[in-house]
Amino acid sequence: MAARRWREVREEAVEVQDAPRCALCSRPLGAKTEWHHVIPKSRGGRDVVPVHPICHRTIHATLTEAELERFYPSMADLRDHPEIAKFLRWVADKPADFHKRTEPRGGRKRR
Repeated sequence: MAARRWREVREEAVEVQDAPRCALCSRPLGAKTEWHHVIPKSRGGRDVVPVHPICHRTIHATLTEAELERFYPSMADLRDHPEIAKFLRWVADKPADFHKRTEPRGGRKRR
């Protein structure tokens, strides 16, 4: 019986390890996945990558579409942005389906 349990635990670990990962934070994706256009669709971008909703909202709350197109044309470039890097350090230990309200750009409150 113990061997069977160990096998089940190993199979679960493999599933988590092989689970699709967020293109921004690299954590396993949860129940909800959103698709981010690396180059904004409005600017001719076609390539999309899977991201957590909180990661997607952080990207768009931090940068405009023009900034994404001009200065952050790849996910690696995006991870180097100071505010995004700070977010990534903060979210690193959160569960896949973690959600928190995302503040608008510059920390301004919406009306």
